[in-house]
Amino acid sequence: MLKFLIKGLIRDKSRSRLPIIVVSVGVMLTVFMHAYITGFMGDTIEMNAKFTNGHLKVMTRAYADEMDQIPNDLALVNVSELTETLSQQFPNVQWASRIKFGGLIDAPDVNGETKSQGPAMGMGVDLLSDGSDEINRLNLRNSVVRGRLIVNRGEALLSEDFSQKLKVNPGDTVTLIGSTMNGSMSMYNFTVAGTISFGTEVLDRGSIIVDIEDARIALDMPDAAGEMIGFFNEGFYNDEKAVKIANQFNESNALTTDEFTPVMKSLSQQGSMGQYVELSKIWSVLISSVFIFAMSLVLWNAGLLGGLRRYGEVGIRLAMGEEKGHVYRTMIYESIFIGIAGTVLGTTVGLAFAWYVQVHGINISGMMEGASMMLPTHIRTRITVPDFYLGFIPGVLSTVIGTMLAGIGIFKRQTARLFKELEA
Repeated sequence: MLKFLIKGLIRDKSRSRLPIIVVSVGVMLTVFMHAYITGFMGDTIEMNAKFTNGHLKVMTRAYADEMDQIPNDLALVNVSELTETLSQQFPNVQWASRIKFGGLIDAPDVNGETKSQGPAMGMGVDLLSDGSDEINRLNLRNSVVRGRLIVNRGEALLSEDFSQKLKVNPGDTVTLIGSTMNGSMSMYNFTVAGTISFGTEVLDRGSIIVDIEDARIALDMPDAAGEMIGFFNEGFYNDEKAVKIANQFNESNALTTDEFTPVMKSLSQQGSMGQYVELSKIWSVLISSVFIFAMSLVLWNAGLLGGLRRYGEVGIRLAMGEEKGHVYRTMIYESIFIGIAGTVLGTTVGLAFAWYVQVHGINISGMMEGASMMLPTHIRTRITVPDFYLGFIPGVLSTVIGTMLAGIGIFKRQTARLFKELEA
């Protein structure tokens, strides 16, 4: 019988083509929107990861205990060796060394005397090495307000508001006054290459970015770094995977009691980010559920209307002696076949669109002129495991329920009434 029903659906396009198209479109929208919502909810996590937390972060034990104070006297040493070890142990993670520091920025006048001063938060990142992705990771190209990016040693980027406060322009010289890794006083000159916008008042008020090698010279930190930030090659944060890698790394150093022993933390294990990661999961589920429910109602109504339109056909089949129960069951079987066919087609198309947007993104930089470092310039989706089966909820279940509700009329109405509808 099943083979007979499938042949009937294939040969009678009026009973299969439009319902399959409707189901496919509904499932495609469901799959794509779930991938979009997952990507959208993950944007904030990714921006925090790229700028501060990383997917994974390696520090010394002592540094980790006082991480908010940025204690560079407790920084990692022999970073090049540690980087090689981490790359071999975790080949699917990209590692970048960074140095955070604080100090006073002094802007001299034409006579070399202090014109203005201001406290600054600084960050040394790898901007000049071949193969470094830090410029793209921090969205520096799209954040430049005046001047250009760093291309030579001894150059620095200042936040635009800070540069206005100090009354300095690209090409001017400023002096960083701070303390070295060993606690002594440090003074180091930088040429302002350009100004940038962070998009966060605290950072725009007073920030400086320099190449990490300049930071090491200025702070007397040869082959050292305050933190090593790790990023998954996939480009998305995976909490379960990150926690597993962190635990694996820490277990290998569990027997060492030295306070300078490296420890690793996942993004969710740093500050309040764990709460945000959990909150983003909950909101993603809630928003996706609302959309899936809405699409389910649409496809449920489509199945309901499709069943109601077939009352004339039902009348003929009953007149030929077919039992009501058999008619009802065949209508349900047909709706299952239509739902499966539409779901498979819709899921395939939806995943194809989602994959394209995930890889290439939708460039919105033209809508965000003057955008800051902390705002993404591309809208991206994120394909997860649920996207492969989520479409079956509205595609099959809702379609079948709609047909079942419409088919109840077969048992409620008399055969004579069905004949009368057929004549009409």
